[in-house]
Amino acid sequence: MYLTFIKIRPQLYKELAIATLFIPSVFFWGSGLMKDSLCLGALGWVFYAFYKGTIQKRNLFFCAVVGFLSAYFIVLVKVYILLCFLPAALLWIFNENSSRIKSPLVRLLAKPVLIGFGGALAFFAATNLTKGDEKYDVDKIGARSKIVSEYLYQTSVKQNGSAYTLGEQDGTLGGMVKLVPQAIVVSLYRPFLWEVKNPIMLLSAIEALVFLIFTLRIIIRSGLFKTLALIISTPSLTLCFLFALSFSGTVGVVSNNFGTLVRYKIPMIPFYVAGLYITQSMSVPRRKSAAVAQRAGGRLVPA
Repeated sequence: MYLTFIKIRPQLYKELAIATLFIPSVFFWGSGLMKDSLCLGALGWVFYAFYKGTIQKRNLFFCAVVGFLSAYFIVLVKVYILLCFLPAALLWIFNENSSRIKSPLVRLLAKPVLIGFGGALAFFAATNLTKGDEKYDVDKIGARSKIVSEYLYQTSVKQNGSAYTLGEQDGTLGGMVKLVPQAIVVSLYRPFLWEVKNPIMLLSAIEALVFLIFTLRIIIRSGLFKTLALIISTPSLTLCFLFALSFSGTVGVVSNNFGTLVRYKIPMIPFYVAGLYITQSMSVPRRKSAAVAQRAGGRLVPA
């Protein structure tokens, strides 16, 4: 999956390779032959098929076959991964293709249509992929989330485990959505160091602390609004952060246990880390270039 980002931003090869090898949770939970690692690999192939087939428009038959088989595997094992990825991926595709339209007027008129079509397609896919599914049907997902989260929390408390709670769920989809902001914070930046109860949890806490420092460093150096503008205007960044945030919110609401959460969230971590690296590589050089230009301009002014 990282290879595609390397093609988009070649200078990130070294950083992304290091990040892939030394993210503790991804290395630990993604290195064995388990459902989590297989789904992570399948998601990488789905991402590759989207990029190669719909962005580069090469090897269409190969991409269609590989993308379908990988997506089908995810649907059978953990369909919620695909439900979070599809909206971000479709928006990415339409943004990439609309940016190639040469006429500004046509691009301006086409973009809302393409985004609207992509949103409708994503909604249709999400509702039909889970239709009739006891676990993930849209009509039942709120009630199911309440049952699972309460069970995991109570089990963790009984076993003196690493439980957390976001508040009581009412069993509705709207009730889940209200907890999403807290769930995103939990998934990306917790457990905190003072919440650690065992050595494995310590690794997760250090990892979360690094994510928090890295994120704040980018925002402080570039500014919140400039960072948001860069993410919105860059399709690959929009994909990374939209998927990471939606997936974090989903698993954070349901897990209610840090041990479970650290395993559930590994599909989004490579996207989030890649998004951070790409954002830094695109924003920091701009500041350096501006500073260099200012100093050069200052030397040209007569004393």
